[in-house]
Amino acid sequence: MIVDCAIYRDGRRTEGPSDLSDALAQCRRGPYDFVWIGLYEPTEDEFDKVTEEFGLHPLAVEDALKAHQRPKLEVYDDSLFVVLKPVGYEPKSDIVTAGEVMVFVGDSFVVTVRHGEEAPLADVRHRLEEEPENLRHGPTAVLYSIADAVVDHYVEVADELGTDLEELEAEVFSPTLGGSRHTASRIYAFKRQVMEFRRATGPLAQPLARLAGGGLSGGRVPFVHEKAQPFFRDVSDHLTRVNESVEGLDRLVSDVLSAHLAQTGVRQNDDMRKISAWAAMAAVPTMIAGIYGMNFDHMPELHWWWSYPAVIALMAVLEVLLYGLFKRRGWL
Repeated sequence: MIVDCAIYRDGRRTEGPSDLSDALAQCRRGPYDFVWIGLYEPTEDEFDKVTEEFGLHPLAVEDALKAHQRPKLEVYDDSLFVVLKPVGYEPKSDIVTAGEVMVFVGDSFVVTVRHGEEAPLADVRHRLEEEPENLRHGPTAVLYSIADAVVDHYVEVADELGTDLEELEAEVFSPTLGGSRHTASRIYAFKRQVMEFRRATGPLAQPLARLAGGGLSGGRVPFVHEKAQPFFRDVSDHLTRVNESVEGLDRLVSDVLSAHLAQTGVRQNDDMRKISAWAAMAAVPTMIAGIYGMNFDHMPELHWWWSYPAVIALMAVLEVLLYGLFKRRGWL
């Protein structure tokens, strides 16, 4: 559905257009005028009117309707198509959620399509409407503001993930806790969330580099003002730092998982040594008592008066010797 629709003249919002084609024709007569249409999970029928009036490419329209796209930038004859993936993070459940924002930028128009709840479009629009000087730069200002808001939130999510990973790391290396039996599954689940975050931030590096004028083909991207390149370069720098943080988180969580598994192996070895030590201590009296339980008619010391206390004393001495030996070796 259409969430918002407005014409901006000289950086200021005016009434929404009654007819899209007439509005677009009027905006193209003014140097700073453009139409901005915002849609939320539109159906094919709802999007047909916009597609027809603005001449959007069928492949880009298909991507916008189906969603589940990687961040990318595609240039068509009549428009520029950019896909962004805003993310959110819930620290209590340790879950990263991702939405999608598709931005069509063309001559005097912007069409934004939002999928999911994690999208800053309403805040971006309100902030821009309070800054007419920025809106005077037209659709480029809208694209930059959306990209900047998405990447800025990446920084916040990366910081929250880092904080949670520090807590998980402290739990694993705690001398008292040493990680519970559910720690391994928590670490693995956390790693999955880092991977989900990485799928949003990693592929966005190349599109932002192109918008900043540093892509493979170089030069200016159509429908984006050349003077906006330094601003996109700043956003690209922020994204680079986010990607470096994500790579660091990924490596660190792998190291924490390896350390936890190593600790678990050491504890299991300690348990096995203790079990073996106690089994050895139990085997000595069992062996001696087993000998006396055999039905022999002729057996040394069988009829001795002191044979019973002597055997009990021998068992006790052997048990003490074994206990001392295992204790010195750290098996008990």
